[in-house]
Amino acid sequence: MTQRFIEVSLVSRGVTAKARLLDDRAPVTCAAVWEALPLSGDVYHAKYARNEIYALFPPFTPTEPPLENPTVTPIPGDLCYFSFAGTELATKAYGYDREVRPGTTLVDLALFYERNNLLLNGDVGWVPGIVWGEVVEGLPDLAEACNDLWRNGAAGEQLAFRAL
Repeated sequence: MTQRFIEVSLVSRGVTAKARLLDDRAPVTCAAVWEALPLSGDVYHAKYARNEIYALFPPFTPTEPPLENPTVTPIPGDLCYFSFAGTELATKAYGYDREVRPGTTLVDLALFYERNNLLLNGDVGWVPGIVWGEVVEGLPDLAEACNDLWRNGAAGEQLAFRAL
């Protein structure tokens, strides 16, 4: 199979990176994400996992992918897929104001930009993610922008994914 690549960007900050889809390790997830592209949404910085940014989307595939290529310790450059019921994220501590409510399902597409991440949430326990892509170009600049997002705020910023 030919390798497939996407662009991952923080739109307002004008920073982009190139990522390779891991079709050999997470074929169902890669196919679902690829078919849904382009995707963009409000970016959030993780509270629990440490060095992670993500955007939330309505489900874009009829059935959720199986837990293929799972991790609870993502490394810098990993792109992960999570699916959550709205009730799992509905406490005010998470800071969501629109998308999250009981009766909904949300897809969380995340980028990990630095080391020492652990997907352990005090509310629900271990949260394994599906590693479906890896950043192959531009991670240092994107990591710098992610740190700026952490220090200076995410309001108004979009995380975008598009096919290359």
